[in-house]
Amino acid sequence: MNPISLTCILIGVALNAGAQLLLKAGVRAVGHFEFTTANILPIGLKVATQWPIIGGLACYVISVVVWIVGLSRVDVSIAYPMLSLGYVVNAFLAWYLFGEVLSIQKLAGIAIILVGVVILARS
Repeated sequence: MNPISLTCILIGVALNAGAQLLLKAGVRAVGHFEFTTANILPIGLKVATQWPIIGGLACYVISVVVWIVGLSRVDVSIAYPMLSLGYVVNAFLAWYLFGEVLSIQKLAGIAIILVGVVILARS
């Protein structure tokens, strides 16, 4: 994989991971809610007007464009597993930003993901 292709893939992964974190931040601002017939409109409007959620959706849109460019350069059998790097990024950023727990099991899973990505990237 050449540097431009790798950059496209990694930017797509970063934008996708960023989108998840922004969506989480937006939902945290809204708080826990149940979707019922009575609150679908008020909660939907509240969620739809959160800037982090709007930013997260924008990241998704941009990530799709970048991802398409990346897929035009890299085999999908290599590019798609690279998305798992988003799990790694999100696990650490969720720990840092939101106080989520990083257990030994999660860290072991992250290590396995990283080994797999390295093996794929070298193929």
